[in-house]
Amino acid sequence: MRVPDTPPGGLRGKLKSGQWADLRTRFGWGALLLLLGVLLLVSSGMWLHFGVAIVVGLMMWELARLTGWRHPEFHSPRHPVLIAVLSALVLIAMVELPGDWPLILTLVPILAGLPGTHSHERRAYIAFTATILGAGYALVVLREVMGLPTVLWIVATVVQSDVLGYFVGRKLGGPRFWPSISPKKTWSGTLAGWVGALVLSGILYAFGCAGPGILLIGPLLAIAGQFGDIAESWLKRRVSAKDSSDLIPGHGGVMDRFDAMAGALLLALVLMLFHILPEIGG
Repeated sequence: MRVPDTPPGGLRGKLKSGQWADLRTRFGWGALLLLLGVLLLVSSGMWLHFGVAIVVGLMMWELARLTGWRHPEFHSPRHPVLIAVLSALVLIAMVELPGDWPLILTLVPILAGLPGTHSHERRAYIAFTATILGAGYALVVLREVMGLPTVLWIVATVVQSDVLGYFVGRKLGGPRFWPSISPKKTWSGTLAGWVGALVLSGILYAFGCAGPGILLIGPLLAIAGQFGDIAESWLKRRVSAKDSSDLIPGHGGVMDRFDAMAGALLLALVLMLFHILPEIGG
């Protein structure tokens, strides 16, 4: 009987040489990001606003580079930094100033960034700028209005969907979910994320932390997160970029890590406005 070939070093060699080669780096930085994310969420007031503004600024720096500013032959490479700082300041103004009118300030980084955006990427720049600032605003509002447990549930739903999609998709493989846009995303991983969201929602419902509506809302948030991921994959393929940047080893850029979160947060904000977002423990 033929003995299957084993890479040098046994299991460790297999992990280093196969499809899990990036697991150690990805896990280590993922754990650090999770810790920083939890610290951000448990904060409040200016600490929360300032932390979210930094995340928004980094994402806008990446977006500006992806859609045109990254080419010094067109514009100064300093401009992405200016767009990032401007966007962070706008986010702070949006959450600090009273009323809903500060939302119109989203136009400021849009108008400031358009001159340096490739003409065929301007619609994408506008849409993603509105999404990034909207998601940052949603995170702050959800944290302050719905409370920490609800926001942690939203975050956990997105994280488990991403983790299950990564492991189940790589382990089982199978048909691609949307090969023309995100060739690595499989139906097996996508469905695993939906099931995981349902299980998490079921646990919270079983322990009396939320009503039965959570059984529907949870998977919907997972789907919204996955489409946020797909939207960013569409943009990267459009501009021929593998990652939004190389800021986070094993993960790519900040947009690569928060694209799914942005989709889920925007949906959660809409659901909250219609009074159908479950309040965990409320």
